[in-house]
Amino acid sequence: MGIWQLLLVGLVMLLGLLGIMVPGVPGSLAVWAAVFWWSSAEGTSQAWWVLVTATALLLVHQVVQWLLPAAGRREAGVRKRQLLFAGGTGIVGFFVLPVVGVVPGFIGALYGWERARLGDHGAAVSSTRVIMRSVGRRMLVELAACLLVTGLWLGVLRWG
Repeated sequence: MGIWQLLLVGLVMLLGLLGIMVPGVPGSLAVWAAVFWWSSAEGTSQAWWVLVTATALLLVHQVVQWLLPAAGRREAGVRKRQLLFAGGTGIVGFFVLPVVGVVPGFIGALYGWERARLGDHGAAVSSTRVIMRSVGRRMLVELAACLLVTGLWLGVLRWG
């Protein structure tokens, strides 16, 4: 696979990761499609194992999301920019503190946003809890699953 195709696959994955934070955009499907594209073009057994693992991770993600209670973003008063900021910070956290950094990055960004908006620690903690109950858990599960898939792909490219 050429460098341009790898860059395009990476771009599709990045768009999928960003799409997780936008309601209605199939972010995990875009990440899976990028892995499928790469493994089809590579055609090696290692590439196919990455696809199988990615498929399994994203299926587990779907089951976990199905088990989580659904609540609306609007009912909780959550802004799209706030979710984009928290998701972007979670992505950065994933790479700064490999794998586990997504959780403190995401939740810390939500808290920071609420603290700046409300000005009070107690109110910001309370508001962050409401956000995590309504949309944060579902988004965090999807983001973590897609970041694991992306990290697996990057690991295979780097060390595979």
